[in-house]
Amino acid sequence: MKASEIAERFDISLRTVYRDIRALEESGVPIGSEAGVGYFLMDNYKLPPVMFSKDEASALLFGEKLIEKMSDDRMKSDFCSAITKIKAILKPEEKDRLEKLHNHISVLNYNSSNNSYNQLFLNEIQQALVSKQVVEIDYQAGYGAPPTKRLVEPIGLCNYHRRWHLFAWCRLREEYRDFRLDRIQNLKILDENYKGKQHISLEEFIRQMNVITGEPNISLLVKNENIRAVSDSKYWYGFIGDEAADENTTRLHFSNNEIRGFATWIISSGSMAQVEEPEELKVILAEFISRIIENYQ
Repeated sequence: MKASEIAERFDISLRTVYRDIRALEESGVPIGSEAGVGYFLMDNYKLPPVMFSKDEASALLFGEKLIEKMSDDRMKSDFCSAITKIKAILKPEEKDRLEKLHNHISVLNYNSSNNSYNQLFLNEIQQALVSKQVVEIDYQAGYGAPPTKRLVEPIGLCNYHRRWHLFAWCRLREEYRDFRLDRIQNLKILDENYKGKQHISLEEFIRQMNVITGEPNISLLVKNENIRAVSDSKYWYGFIGDEAADENTTRLHFSNNEIRGFATWIISSGSMAQVEEPEELKVILAEFISRIIENYQ
């Protein structure tokens, strides 16, 4: 680690860093240094056991709850193993505090009950990202569509709208694409590397593809007496803000690029909300409602 990184991390001056490093060296800690690389500990030196404060231990519990609901079976297993090792070195009072907190914290995410979320290939994709390996996937692009085999060059992982997504260069489409992990039926890491290629960064992908623009693209009109019926679930669907449409109606603004999924939510709310825009959402709703009517005629 470079001296400038240490200074920034602990909010101290470079002079203080140099002084403290010298003090550690004089006390017998084998610290090495290399120009352009920074300071490092010799491989044969063992640090004393890591200790956690109460707040740090509580943060670990929050992480455990989130991983339990927002990852696949393999990631859960790996994190559970890691957290067990961490808990083993906690002080008795810290362990007791976590046990008391455990049953008072919950993360609700209905996706976790779906079998397609039991295997999201998170570990494999991480490996491919680090080693820059080409990945072969069987991908189902839409509802009811047949899966297609794709060769992709991963750029990054992102979780938005309650789902994990793989951002990658798709060789089949010859452009950057956003793949939902719950739609990947099979995944295989190939021996082929793409280290020589200069792909855009994760941040650049998000900007170019407008993954999460923050700009509203959907607006609904809801009677004021019905606002409570949609208030609890609106945040799951990209709610940005609201405003008074008139004295009896509120206009809700959303940013969500999965229009069909959004339409399903509106139908589940019954007649509580009226779509103001976009027209595409109105067409999809009309299609869904026609199918429902046909099923009950």
